[in-house]
Amino acid sequence: MSRPLAGRTALVTGASRGIGEATARALAAQGARVLLVARGAAPLAALAAALGPSASAHPADLSDASTVARLAEEVTRTLGAAPDILVHAAGSFPLGAVDATSDDAIDDALALNVAAPLRLTRAFLHAMRVRGSGDVVTIGSVADRLVFPGNALYGASKHAVRAVHETLRAETRGTGVRATLISPAATDTALWDAHAPERNPALPSRAEMLQASDVADAVAWVVTRPAHVDIEELRLARS
Repeated sequence: MSRPLAGRTALVTGASRGIGEATARALAAQGARVLLVARGAAPLAALAAALGPSASAHPADLSDASTVARLAEEVTRTLGAAPDILVHAAGSFPLGAVDATSDDAIDDALALNVAAPLRLTRAFLHAMRVRGSGDVVTIGSVADRLVFPGNALYGASKHAVRAVHETLRAETRGTGVRATLISPAATDTALWDAHAPERNPALPSRAEMLQASDVADAVAWVVTRPAHVDIEELRLARS
């Protein structure tokens, strides 16, 4: 079996479920040593055990700036370097009208969906530049370009993430560091559970959604391209 990521390391956020978990599994299957990051310690430990000695669990609340800093230090000590691959898959999915959006919801979504990937990228970017290699893969959304009713907060966070990605691309061009934005349409994960799409005709049905493994396969494809191939953006839809 081909293992094109053998000898490479990958840090995957949001790894306890959904796209993050599927991505961790896909990268491990390709031979990567995977560092699993999410809030839930128990699911991370279970996934690390399932993936074997090539995986390790690193519980962290990425919405907290000091926790992100400690995580970056821990990862650098563990690896002795920056990870070869950084996948930003953690996120929240708030829905609601503008005038029904609470301050707590605003703070939580922007902290996890925008500030966390920016801080984590910042923590490893210098080392990646010095090394002359690194993949930063950000999971965006169809909502990073399109606007939907009830989607002001989530859409704002994903538009912001796209802006960070495009700025990162401009600042790393020619350095060997590759930045990729993968923007899937609605994907069937537990993030939808709170919104009960099966009971809301305004939302896509789960049967119409992509699967988390579809997005994970896209991540694995991106990071296994030859070094001279740079995938700037990949948009996924259900056919």
